[in-house]
Amino acid sequence: MYSSNRCTISRGAAVLFALSSLQFLANQVLAADYKAGSIQISQPWARATPKGASSGAAYMTVSNTGSTVQRLSCVSSDAAAQCQIHEMTMDGGVMKMRPVQGGLEVKPGETVMLKPGGFHIMLVGLKEPLQAGKSLDATFKVEGGDAVQVEFPIAAIGAPAPGAAQGGQMNMQGPGMQGPGMQGPGMTPMNKQ
Repeated sequence: MYSSNRCTISRGAAVLFALSSLQFLANQVLAADYKAGSIQISQPWARATPKGASSGAAYMTVSNTGSTVQRLSCVSSDAAAQCQIHEMTMDGGVMKMRPVQGGLEVKPGETVMLKPGGFHIMLVGLKEPLQAGKSLDATFKVEGGDAVQVEFPIAAIGAPAPGAAQGGQMNMQGPGMQGPGMQGPGMTPMNKQ
């Protein structure tokens, strides 16, 4: 009986530690806000990638507090050779991914969430795998010249968006995608773990 209680206490402590670790990561993900002209960027985060992956993804929320349409582009990242904003669309029941031409358009007063399954930042040509608990930097430019560097805390492989429930695997197509449920050259599948 004593060992059974001890095991229960150990499991309980492990669960509390795991939950507090997740809350710590969530607080890090939700902490930073960035501004470039009338564009405000909040809740930046990225997902870890498996060894051998050549591409990764990052997400954030973008708001336009100004009175004119703004276009936002990702111009560089310390984690990858290229940093692009992509959109995902459904075509015949298959989700396809494409770079946004001319930058992400954000209308006055509008907020756009870059999230899994929608607009997102594609990191192409990763220099090394993205590791949970670390961060990456990316520089964004607003049409007209304002630029801002944003830090993206890296969450675990398959992590849901902050505040979202754990989701399923997506069927993606596009440049740089290959493997089960993915098509195109240069991408190692990112299986849900």
